Amino acid sequence: MVPHSSDDARGSLYIVATPIGNLDDFSKRAEQTLRDVDYIAAEDTRHTRRLLNHFAIEAKLFSIHDHNEKDKADYVASLLDEGKSVALVSDAGTPLISDPGYHVVHALREKGHKVLPIPGACALVAALCASGLPTDQFFFAGFVPAKSKGRCDLFESWKKQTGTVVFYESTHRIYDSIADVQKVYGEDAQLVLAREVTKTFETFLSGTASEILAKFDADANQLRGEFVVMLSFTQESGNEAELEAKRILTILLEDLPVKQAAAMAAKLTGEKKNYLYKMALEMQGDN
Repeated sequence: MVPHSSDDARGSLYIVATPIGNLDDFSKRAEQTLRDVDYIAAEDTRHTRRLLNHFAIEAKLFSIHDHNEKDKADYVASLLDEGKSVALVSDAGTPLISDPGYHVVHALREKGHKVLPIPGACALVAALCASGLPTDQFFFAGFVPAKSKGRCDLFESWKKQTGTVVFYESTHRIYDSIADVQKVYGEDAQLVLAREVTKTFETFLSGTASEILAKFDADANQLRGEFVVMLSFTQESGNEAELEAKRILTILLEDLPVKQAAAMAAKLTGEKKNYLYKMALEMQGDN
């Protein structure tokens, strides 16, 4: 049975992770939670109904998706006030991770309602842990813009990002997105693409952007499915470039004022003077 809230007069919202492909990844706790709650709020009720039918779970369903979740927050709150329990699920994986649910959870927290996670499958974590890329720090960007200009601007902003960058992409845009990665980074980013994670044709592709594009050109089947794209930056971008700039500034600041040190560092590193000036001020503040 689902546990009682600390306030027995009010119900709880359960954030329930569902399988992203392999149905055996559905946890016993998640399955039991969906059996026990009074209502299930689903991103797509038809999709969730298939999952429930597979596990012979009967439930009252209603939809919460990108276009209605702000309006549905009050409805969920009213159910909880009546002492009902509600589970929130997305089509696959962990709700709210590039899926609907944030507005509902935020609103319920603001109202003092209890929100409980029922963890399970998540494409982001599944792909990252098997990628071979650094996992001590990572930045998750969700889905990137659909148009090339927006993608390139976003990719450009990641040049100062530390750790591995992860984003989701669809089969229809994966080729163009990797082409834009090549446009922005050239050979200065190592990529791992996880395709169809936990499904029958799960595949991991690794290499530079140009190498990944060559694999797409050689086998169009590699363009099919849903993708988790992971980037690890090399010397010319990301954390190593920042560390080199700090090393140079540390030396220059021993003998030069901040403005001159930043100007000299800009000549040596190719970084923007304003960026280095702010970095130098922060370094002096830390000292």
